[in-house]
Amino acid sequence: MSSPVLQLTSPAKINLHLRVLGKREDGFHALDTRLCPLDLSDTLSFSEGATAGKSELTCTDTSLPTDETNLVMKAVRAFEKATGTVQSWSLHLEKRIPHGAGLGGGSSNAAMTLRGLNLLAGHPLSQETLVTLGSQLGSDVPFFLYDAVCDATGRGEVLTAVDFPWQLPVVLIKPPFGIPTPWAYKQWSTSSQLQGVLYAPQICPWGLMVNDLERPVFEKWSLLPTLKMWLLDQVETHAALMSGSGSTVFAVAQSETDAAALAAKAAAYCGETTWVKVVRAGRP
Repeated sequence: MSSPVLQLTSPAKINLHLRVLGKREDGFHALDTRLCPLDLSDTLSFSEGATAGKSELTCTDTSLPTDETNLVMKAVRAFEKATGTVQSWSLHLEKRIPHGAGLGGGSSNAAMTLRGLNLLAGHPLSQETLVTLGSQLGSDVPFFLYDAVCDATGRGEVLTAVDFPWQLPVVLIKPPFGIPTPWAYKQWSTSSQLQGVLYAPQICPWGLMVNDLERPVFEKWSLLPTLKMWLLDQVETHAALMSGSGSTVFAVAQSETDAAALAAKAAAYCGETTWVKVVRAGRP
């Protein structure tokens, strides 16, 4: 592969709150959520394509498909359709964000694909048009085009950037399994709370922390409520929550020092197969 002509950082996110308000007529669920970018990110590189009239994707994570089912390639096709062009790029994705984690990795990759192609083509599409294209690819995609903490409504595509002066020390914990987002939403209306698990909003200086998708997910994957309650029992933890539809559970620590200590405790508690990472949440 030739040297990249463009490299973009593709950040992860957490949901500081996520309320499911009901099902919409279009089949999606109405949401009220706050999305917060992390300093954990993938890198998306654009190089001159080896084959004229054809874009291709490679990825450091061999478990991920690189064909037309990948959101990066879907974003390429959406850009081509919107601009009436054929793109010839070799795209390479260096993955650091785990997939099936509720951290928005695939959505972020799609957003950065749209941004990168638009930049390389001389900005034929407005920011508003990119956001519209992104919303057609996935509800979280538009958020990553904003570079800010955002409140989202609708099905997640109606975004408002919010003032967020905090840089939160966060410990991410992802067990060795993912959770399909459509499944979590489908089970939401018929799910029940488990006894002894905190679902109530946690009051924090930066707002309430609550996630309505914990209810269906915790019913099926009992490790996750156990992990959340363990985190809440730790002196280093200010608040703990599942991100998105899971499977990542995260804790906001009292300080960066506490985050490092908590991560070490979590790694020992969870074992080798669980991914533990200390990050910062807030404005990029």
